Amino acid sequence: MEKETARIEAFSDGVFAIAITLLVLDLHVPKPEDIKNTSMLISRLQQAWPSYMAFTISFSSIFIMWVNHHKIFKQIYKRNSTVMFANGLILFLVTSVSYPTALLSRFYNTSSAGLVVALYTGIFVLINLSYNLLWYAASRDKELLRPGMTDAAILRISRNYLYGLPTYLAAFAISFVYPAAAIAICVSLWIFWALSSGKVPGPL
Repeated sequence: MEKETARIEAFSDGVFAIAITLLVLDLHVPKPEDIKNTSMLISRLQQAWPSYMAFTISFSSIFIMWVNHHKIFKQIYKRNSTVMFANGLILFLVTSVSYPTALLSRFYNTSSAGLVVALYTGIFVLINLSYNLLWYAASRDKELLRPGMTDAAILRISRNYLYGLPTYLAAFAISFVYPAAAIAICVSLWIFWALSSGKVPGPL
């Protein structure tokens, strides 16, 4: 079967690249006129640690999303309108990650930490749902999948994508009270997917 999704994958790769590049725009260098000595520069850099944290975890998450996007399209050989729009939803949400990332970097160290972490974890709930939608749209018609795809393999991949949803929902639910724990849950999930990405068709 000839693969029909090359243009979708190429376009998606470009969007992922732009989304991951946008993250660095929120890393700001202190103005030289505001820095009187080395100690002051060190202090300013230390104060900016939420920005470094937000950049690192968002870069890692988008990279893992890209890996999973690549893996899901190794299973999808043909496309229809539903697949294309579901993929478009993923790309829309991926490009939106930079905004809650900026909020996280600027307000995590304030009394608004719970709100900004809820917004941050909330975007990943939506991204997980969009990946589930894409796989559902493709897998409900086996003619869209790679030749020889069995029902057991389809079910296994479906389950892999679904189990991330309750984890993200749990992180979102506790964000308002335990923001650090919510971030830790998301990071742990991404680490697990990164370590297991070579073993199973990865979920996100």
